[in-house]
Amino acid sequence: MSLYIRFTAHLNAVLDALEADGTLPAGLNRKAVTVEPPRDASHGDLATNAAMVLAKPAGANPRALAERIAAGLRELDEVESAAIAGPGFINLTLTDATWRAELAAIHAEGGDYGRSQAGEGVTVNVEYVSANPTGPMHMGHCRGAVVGDALATLLEYAGHKVIREYYINDAGGQVDVLARSAHVRYREALGEDVGEIPEGLYPGDYLVPVGQALAADYGDAYVTAPESEWLVLFRTRAVAAMMEMIRSDLALLGIHHDVFSSEAELQAAGKPEAAERWLRDHDLVYDGVLEAPKGETPEDWEPVELPLFRSTRFGDDQDRPIRKSNGAWTYFGADMAYHFQKAQTADQLIDIWGADHAGTVKRIQAAVAALTEGKARFDVKLIQMVRLLRDGEPVKMSKRAGNFVTLADVVREVGKDVVRFTMLTRKADAQMDFDFAKVVEASKDNPVFYVQYAHARISSLGRRAEEAGLDLPAPDLSRLGTQELGLVKLAAQFPRVVEGAASAREPHRIAFYLNDLASEFHGWWNAGNDDPAARVIQMDDPATTSARLFLSRGIGQIIRNGLALMGVAALTEMQ
Repeated sequence: MSLYIRFTAHLNAVLDALEADGTLPAGLNRKAVTVEPPRDASHGDLATNAAMVLAKPAGANPRALAERIAAGLRELDEVESAAIAGPGFINLTLTDATWRAELAAIHAEGGDYGRSQAGEGVTVNVEYVSANPTGPMHMGHCRGAVVGDALATLLEYAGHKVIREYYINDAGGQVDVLARSAHVRYREALGEDVGEIPEGLYPGDYLVPVGQALAADYGDAYVTAPESEWLVLFRTRAVAAMMEMIRSDLALLGIHHDVFSSEAELQAAGKPEAAERWLRDHDLVYDGVLEAPKGETPEDWEPVELPLFRSTRFGDDQDRPIRKSNGAWTYFGADMAYHFQKAQTADQLIDIWGADHAGTVKRIQAAVAALTEGKARFDVKLIQMVRLLRDGEPVKMSKRAGNFVTLADVVREVGKDVVRFTMLTRKADAQMDFDFAKVVEASKDNPVFYVQYAHARISSLGRRAEEAGLDLPAPDLSRLGTQELGLVKLAAQFPRVVEGAASAREPHRIAFYLNDLASEFHGWWNAGNDDPAARVIQMDDPATTSARLFLSRGIGQIIRNGLALMGVAALTEMQ
């Protein structure tokens, strides 16, 4: 049990006692009561708003109630003082022994320190990447891939069951274009001079091996055959080859999905029809005519009766068609059925989308609310684009890919860990620059380096102590001073950061926290440059050395735990 959860339990015990003696009425809602670090560290170690939250419904004076709560908290062995601030906040200062015990807990729990059961086993489906299967992964997909994968890991660590899912858009017109593009490469593999790839087809060289494989398997059987004879075959083969390439590209980032759902299979199984029937049975789909688009005159607009989903009931600005006039499913209609399918095996759904899909968020949220009768929490995380730079200048496109920079090329140049960490150094909905020079820069301004370097420094301490042949006693943590205990206090926030990041669906919070922790550690380390007595390894003081090494290893454990959530390795040495 983390320190913050433990003190929440202590606080609840005090509140229970106040209910029992009649100071507080029974059954007050405590959901808004918090235990957290005070904004100003000089005010203490923990702060609670309990008196502020409960005073009004209890009909009590906030400061008077705060005094009663504080009196109960002062009885705890872990509490050194409890002070009332402002209109009723309670600031707690904990004993040094409490923080030493928390450092010991970090060592005892190791990789599980920060793990929680806050998710209560609730199943969350996280769908991410879901790039069209028409080519290799490019850097436009990278950020969403990393955010989705880190979020899935974070949710598992916070006690959720997680399904990692990829939706294969293999039923639209883009895969027919892919098949036609593969046919050009097939003819090329058979010796035909195809010249420039026709406009409207995919020009990348990545389709050359697909054409060669088709030529090897079918010879010239489809060179002059009508499209109707080869389109489905070439589409199936090309999509399979593209998905194999996509899986390989994602593996370079350490990303693997549990489920790959095919749009074509979804439609073949009649899932959209099933969703439509369910919605009609619940009066949520009707046959109607859409209003003419703005700017269209009656002469330009031919009203057509279409099946419309009542998305306005759920906050959308208009009802949405689920089929086209020719009877084919709209993108929304198929997507709605897909989310209906996902909701059969998960309690909560999360979609990671590019920011260019922002306009469709309301309608799919409306559909999920309808199809799950409001029971499934559904979040859409919008991911802003990444601008690729090299020394401040835009990066040229890849000839092999056709018109973009491939994810594989970037990972091979700077490494998986640099890419993953960098993608989490800003909020997902904020635009990002990825400068090849800066992301590998050995500088405190580069958070990737800064955090990795902190862990490498910690690892080096153990090696140096061993090389020095120091005979170290068991750690006596009373040797740790105020600055060292300040590091423990920051390390102890890790479980709270994990729960907050998981609840908010914001994995970047882990990167922010690790950067802060690394900064505090480097500051402590650097103090030894000016004052030899502040150095970790004291050749003539094994007891102090042992305590400081114990602290350093505890900080290293927190860094490892945080980096693991991000899918980043913790380096033990750096070149």
